[in-house]
This record gives sequence, C-alpha cells and structure tokens, in this order.
Amino acid sequence: MVIILKNNATQENIDNIKNHLIDFGFQVHESKGVQKTILGAIGVQPDFDTRKIRILEGVADVYRITAPFKLASRDFKEENTIIKIKDVEIGGSKLVLMSGPCSIESEEQIFRLAETVAKSGARILRGGAFKPRTSPYSFQGMGEVGLKLLRAAADKFNLLAITEVMQISQIEVIEKYTDIFQLGARNMQNFALLKELGQTKKPVMLKRGLSATIEEWLMSAEYILASGNPNVILCERGIRTFETYTRNTFDLSAIPVVHKKSHLPVIADPSHATGINDQVPPMARAAVAAGADGLMIEIHYDPEHALSDGPQALLPEQYLELVEELRVIARAIRKDI
Repeated sequence: MVIILKNNATQENIDNIKNHLIDFGFQVHESKGVQKTILGAIGVQPDFDTRKIRILEGVADVYRITAPFKLASRDFKEENTIIKIKDVEIGGSKLVLMSGPCSIESEEQIFRLAETVAKSGARILRGGAFKPRTSPYSFQGMGEVGLKLLRAAADKFNLLAITEVMQISQIEVIEKYTDIFQLGARNMQNFALLKELGQTKKPVMLKRGLSATIEEWLMSAEYILASGNPNVILCERGIRTFETYTRNTFDLSAIPVVHKKSHLPVIADPSHATGINDQVPPMARAAVAAGADGLMIEIHYDPEHALSDGPQALLPEQYLELVEELRVIARAIRKDI
C-alpha cells in the first residue's frame, strides 16, 4: 500500500501516519522524491480498509500496489534510484564500469589490472576472493588475503571495490574491505542471505539467477529492500536456455523491461552472459544502447592461464578499445563514462 503525503504535511503528521501504520501491523518505508513524499506500507492484509489511513491529517491519497514486488516497484518510487558511493553515482547520467579479473590470483595480477581499470575511466574494481565453482576441485579464491589485495589495489588507483559474498558468515569480513556486495546468480534466492544483506549499510548488486524470471529477480531484490537496505543494484548476467553456442543467453530485453517496472539501477554483465571473449564487446555495446546503467566486464592479461573464467576475459588492450567504443554509444543516449 502506498500513502502519498500532502506537500504541506508536517513531520508531526508524518510520524502520526507512520505510528498508525505500525499499529495496524505494517512495516513502513519512506521515499522522498522530487515531486512528492510517499510511505510504503508492507504487510499481507488483503481486507485492510484504506479509509483508516486516508482520513489522517497530511494524507493526500492511498492506493494498493498490485505488483508482487512492492518496494522495488515504480508504484512505490517514480524517480530512478541513484546510489551514491563516495563520488560515484550508479543509476545517474554516467555509465558506470565495474572491471577486473574473475578471481584475485596474486598481488601483481590485481595491481596490474587495477591500473588498466583506472586508465579506462572505470570507477569500480571487481575481483573474486570467494569463488563459487561448479567443481569442488576448482580454485575457490584467496579469501581474506585476496580481499586485502583488492582493497589495496583499489585505494592505490582511487577505485571502489566490489566482490561476491557467498554466505552469511562472509558478510562481516567482506564489509571491511569492499564498497559493494555482489550476490551471485546461484544465491539469488538464498533468502536468509538476502535478509542479512538487507540489514547492512553497503549497496548490494543482485545478479539474476540462472533460470530466474524477471519477477523472481525483483522479488529477491524485495527481500533486501524490505529488510532495510534501499541500495540495491540489479545485474543481468544471462540466463540458461537450450542454446549451446554461448555459455548463457543474454536477455538484453530485460534491461528496458526492468527499467519500466522498477526504479532500481540495472547493470549488464556481458562476460558471464556469453562466456566467450569475442562475444563480449558486441553484447557490451548492445547493453549500453539498451539503456544499462553500467557494465561489469572481466579482464586478464593472461587469460589462457587464468584460474577461473579465462575464456570470457578480455585482454587489457581489447578492453581499452571497447571502452572507447562504449563512450560513443553512451553519448548517443545522453550518457558519459
């Protein structure tokens, strides 16, 4: 349920409305937009009489949100959510690039690639310290040692850092070293982990599940939002279909669809979407044209010997060339890098 407040509503009015909603058993979330302030009342009460709220001082209108995802819906918030981390804005007028290796492998590797990331104009360094792998015998990441290297490399080149969290026990240590939590496709519906991340302060980038519908993806975002963290970034990384010529099928149409249904920013990951490095540039260009708020791209200076996902990594020179192409496309849709 959405409660639209009058422009002249006082703080006393707002507090009174919130208290009434809480007394009726709702969770209350406030959203201040450019034109209006609204309250979202979350709770399963299909027979609730909205007139009980409509009569309160300061209320302009009350209506129900029909979408199953409430806080992620455009009905709750009309303006795009812009997530600010230091001097970086995700969801604003700039195309945000998150680039780096799939896995942090050594100090030399992450510092060398961080320099390339900074040179490209990207603002966020990616790198996995805890790696979810299909095989238990594959490289699983460097753990906290890798996180320390990621933080040091990011700080040296004035970058933000993002890495994947796989389980609740990792939240505290990852929060010490990074600026954004990444929740991988395999954990999209790990509801206990979603709730815990909802109680943190740092932004969460939520990747779409391997076979998830857009509604299921947004419902997972709802878990984080409803638990108290408003800073959710969505990431389209391809879905599993019957196709075998690509690692996944990149659902390019998901970008404009989600933008229409939700106020949350959308990042595209063409590296995981295709799994093959020569397919990454065309899909990256297409994602920008489709309106993505940013891209996550994997790079490595020696892909053949990368410890994870080498076939989808771009060489530094390929990556830098791609970024210049992306600048041209971004300007065409009134964005910049």
